Amino acid sequence: MTQDFFKALENRRSIYALAKESPVSDERIQEIVEFAVKYTPSAFNSQSTRVIVLLGEKHDRFWDLTEEQLRAVVPADNFAPTEEKIASFRNGYGTVLFFEDETVVKGLQEQFALYADNFPIWSEQTSGMHQLVVWTALEMEGLGASLQHYNPLVDEAIQKEWDIPSNWKLRGQMPFGKPAMPAGDKEFQPLEERVKIIK
Repeated sequence: MTQDFFKALENRRSIYALAKESPVSDERIQEIVEFAVKYTPSAFNSQSTRVIVLLGEKHDRFWDLTEEQLRAVVPADNFAPTEEKIASFRNGYGTVLFFEDETVVKGLQEQFALYADNFPIWSEQTSGMHQLVVWTALEMEGLGASLQHYNPLVDEAIQKEWDIPSNWKLRGQMPFGKPAMPAGDKEFQPLEERVKIIK
């Protein structure tokens, strides 16, 4: 499936209704993620982003762990909407976990003290760029996705489950799968309030 850059960004939407299917192979999903990690820019070429792709039972297990953690903090009588939301993510085909390697960030802070306060900010920007690239590339292959943030609630549980290095800071979770329903309507604020051209 080919699309131009603008069309790909336009079509990338938050898809919450997912089916446990994929129109492309696991190998293709791996190619997409590896391409994104290799070619997405980072400040000072830090290459601080780390990614884990969970498929099959491992994907299900992540959302089981997330639900367990949420049950501990959300009152039982109010849990039904949360349970429904987590089930919609579990219904997907896989989940991409985005991390930033704090050892890399701290190393840059020490090496370039003048910019020390900026490196955590630039790290977040790098993570965001990786998320957009992966999300858009998955959409181009016919997969729907959304971006979730159950960190730091799930951090300790998944570190134990999959022996994730403690210096990998979880920044976002992207459940994906074949779209079961299209995205809803989206409203846009007037561009003249958001963009200024100065000549």
